[in-house]
Amino acid sequence: MGSNPVSVVFKLYCLSIMTLVAAAYTVALRYTRTIASADMYFSTTAVFITEVIKLALSVVMLSKETGSPTRMKNTIVEHIFRSPKELLKLSVPSIVYAIQNNMAFLALSNLDAAVYQVTYQLKIPCTALCTVLMLNRSLSRLQWFSVFMLCGGVTLVQWKPAETTKVQIEQNPFLGFVAIAIAVLCSGFAGVYFEKVLKSSDTSLWIRNIQMYLSGIVVTLAGVYMTDGSNVIEKGFFFGYTPWVCFVVFLLSVGGLYTSVVVKYTDNIMKGFSAAAAIVLSTVASVFLFGLQITATFASGAVMVCVSIYLYGLPKQDTSKLTRQDGDKESRQKLITV
Repeated sequence: MGSNPVSVVFKLYCLSIMTLVAAAYTVALRYTRTIASADMYFSTTAVFITEVIKLALSVVMLSKETGSPTRMKNTIVEHIFRSPKELLKLSVPSIVYAIQNNMAFLALSNLDAAVYQVTYQLKIPCTALCTVLMLNRSLSRLQWFSVFMLCGGVTLVQWKPAETTKVQIEQNPFLGFVAIAIAVLCSGFAGVYFEKVLKSSDTSLWIRNIQMYLSGIVVTLAGVYMTDGSNVIEKGFFFGYTPWVCFVVFLLSVGGLYTSVVVKYTDNIMKGFSAAAAIVLSTVASVFLFGLQITATFASGAVMVCVSIYLYGLPKQDTSKLTRQDGDKESRQKLITV
């Protein structure tokens, strides 16, 4: 009995952190791309820096896991320098994640944080579809219903996008929606692909992260000079960086790693509550920071999305027991009839 309260408190702590990270990242990124500064920073450099930070943090976590510098060195040599095929395998999700992160910056430059937060939940049906196709899993009828319900809610939100009164820069909502669509496709595929790689061997999670982030650094650095190369050379790599931008980079790097660690201590229902709470927090913040005007269609769509997330996370019903019970009842009835 004594361990239960601690378990509940820890789960609530995990839930709170995941919620705050998701909401704060979205709102802060939107703030830096709209009203924070006249000197706009290069989003590609921010994505590159996050990959470097993630790599450094993964090395630190690996050192704690191995317990000694010698063991860590041997592990890195074996799985990094002597495993080029594994590096190549992990370059696939690193490329996809790099595209996803860049699309998030583009989307939040053109859509309000609350609209983005709701629409980004399309990653759930995308992930579900990839899970069915790549991992040969099945979804319950309730999960399929929740997927269609979620899509309906997002359609309502995008039907007449909510307007913001405090954002004066020119925006393109259609471009923002296209960027989210690409981001959710990348999120679904990369997440399931990485899960498949993790479960295909007993290799440490931190080794897999290091393999992925090494490729990610190369990919995102190439993206910096292909997209903003001339401007970076002229104005500098850290042009336009403010404390708010550094905060966004921190959330994008540390938040992703932290969430991947604490997810194992929570269930799907709690993750659903976390996503729904992040939507609510993003909406409230958008009203005060960006002058978001909530419409009936936005409110209805947001509620549908929150409910669908909760339904999707409900545990599957064990039909085998029900079938067995029904069979026992039928056999008893036959015996009584005889």
